[in-house]
Amino acid sequence: MFTFTRRAAIASVAALGLAAAAMPAAADGHKTTFSMATSGSETDARSEALAKVFAPMVAEFADYQPGYNGTLFAQGTELEAIAGGNLTMSIASAQELAQFFPEFSIFATGYVHQDAAHQVRVFNDPLMDPFKAKVEEELGVKLLSVMYLGRRHVNLRQTREELDVQTPADLAGVNLRMPGTDAWQFLGKALGAAPTPLAFSEVYTALSSGAIDGQDNPLPTVVDKKFYEVTKQIALTSHLVDLNYIAFSAETWNSLDAAQQLTVQRAADAAASWGRLKQLEKENNLADFIRSNGVEIYTPDLAAFREHVQGQYVGSEAAASWPEGLLDKINALGN
Repeated sequence: MFTFTRRAAIASVAALGLAAAAMPAAADGHKTTFSMATSGSETDARSEALAKVFAPMVAEFADYQPGYNGTLFAQGTELEAIAGGNLTMSIASAQELAQFFPEFSIFATGYVHQDAAHQVRVFNDPLMDPFKAKVEEELGVKLLSVMYLGRRHVNLRQTREELDVQTPADLAGVNLRMPGTDAWQFLGKALGAAPTPLAFSEVYTALSSGAIDGQDNPLPTVVDKKFYEVTKQIALTSHLVDLNYIAFSAETWNSLDAAQQLTVQRAADAAASWGRLKQLEKENNLADFIRSNGVEIYTPDLAAFREHVQGQYVGSEAAASWPEGLLDKINALGN
């Protein structure tokens, strides 16, 4: 009921025509503004991909204006801003989309995607067509491409002598920061931890003060946000091969001519590809840097984590919205 009410409210806002940032291209040749909001930093691989690849490719007809670190819109409100006509685009997670469309939680499930290539195959497969169509029709958001965020791991303040994480049971009582959506909180519990909702911008301070025990993110994010300064260990759980979608205003998309739409699509795909390669390169090369800053990195019992996490979803409310047979189709696209 909450999801339906929220979506209905957003549709009402859009119907009122409260369009501020997602204005259509002007007929007199002036550039339209593509405003982009993200909770990530300017040096985040996804942010860099859009600024260095997407923006130049659309520069002939669009002025790309990004807002970083949640300064333009708070994390978790970007999709509502697009739906309301107040934002052109964002880097949206499956977890955020699951707030509106519960079936998207399947793409935020632990140990579902195998790697970056698997993510791309799934996004481009016909199985995604009804998902994309529903988001566009009911939320006014067009999903252009999929971006690779990386393999998420458990990153803790405690030393390994204080807490050695080998199985989910070892995370009992650990206050692990997770974003506040239901899908994220379910995953945190499935890992065995006590998930604590907290805005991304507040994580460093909370780790430093001891308000939380840890956070989960890929290694590039640990370095980008300097979490290695306030933590002592990383257990390489790889519990989520995480992704984001390049979310774009359907209203703005429809205001563009066919050539401009093709350019925007190609720019989004090129940016996603560039960012994916950069993120994979960072993942492969950052462990030594993190270790040099006093953080111990090790691999726990992955079979125990995989079995426990996936077992939590079976028969759960989180999986009730998944289309029948979809998980098998996703698995079939894997290696």
